[in-house]
Amino acid sequence: MSQLEQILAHNEEFVESGAYAEFFTDKFPDRRLAILSCMDTRMIKLLPAALGLKNGDAKLIKNAGAVVSHPWGSVMRSLLVAVLELHVEEIMVVAHHDCGMRGMNPQDFLEQARAAGIPEDRITTLRHAGIHLDTWLTGFDNVEDSVRHTVKQIRCHPLMPASVQVHGLVIHPTTGKLTVVDSGSCSCGR
Repeated sequence: MSQLEQILAHNEEFVESGAYAEFFTDKFPDRRLAILSCMDTRMIKLLPAALGLKNGDAKLIKNAGAVVSHPWGSVMRSLLVAVLELHVEEIMVVAHHDCGMRGMNPQDFLEQARAAGIPEDRITTLRHAGIHLDTWLTGFDNVEDSVRHTVKQIRCHPLMPASVQVHGLVIHPTTGKLTVVDSGSCSCGR
């Protein structure tokens, strides 16, 4: 049985049994909070538990490394929607130790793409189309520095209201212990 078949079988039972009822909420986060975190599998249950969150408390945005890699990308857009449309007043960037983005190397990544059957001409086309693969596919060396950079990107975005508090934290992927990296205010001159 494929993953899709297993999930669909579970979903049918979930809906028929009414198990969804415990998750009722609306689209507005009760705690007026948005969290950008890593997509790491260890964070699925650990992160909400370590932060004391329940369904409906926060908007949760996940990506590789808990990084805003581009000010006009989907992560930043999601944060702006959370703030400007869904009443979020506080944002937390929560990265973690032992992240797969730490030390990610674009040459190694592209070699894996080639090994997976991606033709060289596609990579060449992307490079000639102005896509900076070496920047886009580079990870980070220090998780705390990465969090500080992402926090600054969010705080200093021209569409982000200065009233929104933005914090940076690092969570231990085993114990859930949080370390605050940045809880300061906007340093963007606004």
